[in-house]
Amino acid sequence: MRTGGCRCRAVRYALSAEPLYQIACHCRDCQYAAGGAPNLSMIFPRAAFALTAGEPRVYKAGAASGGSWFCGVCGVQVYSQPDSKPDLIAVKVGGLDDRSAFKVQADLWMKSAPPWHLPHEGAVQFDGNPP
Repeated sequence: MRTGGCRCRAVRYALSAEPLYQIACHCRDCQYAAGGAPNLSMIFPRAAFALTAGEPRVYKAGAASGGSWFCGVCGVQVYSQPDSKPDLIAVKVGGLDDRSAFKVQADLWMKSAPPWHLPHEGAVQFDGNPP
């Protein structure tokens, strides 16, 4: 069981499965959310995710962009869900209580990365989303 949440602890969650993937997303939307850096996420089955406290707010950058859920109190992005894969959830690594097992397996949207975004050693590179 993994747990996590936002900075002020108003939003909390629990995860009952191991991550399917561990990614760094370099798309422009993620650069905004991460203050210019790639957005680091662990991808889990949606069914393994449960909110245990709070009700996050959602922001959708576009009609088909999925959504980014964040704390309405401290503003921390907690997770996102792609519209194209509603059975998955991308939990932001910074919100996990224990981040020690995280290792980037894939760098996504490298075609949107600025020159100073370096690929992670040993990670598979994709110009966009993986096939």
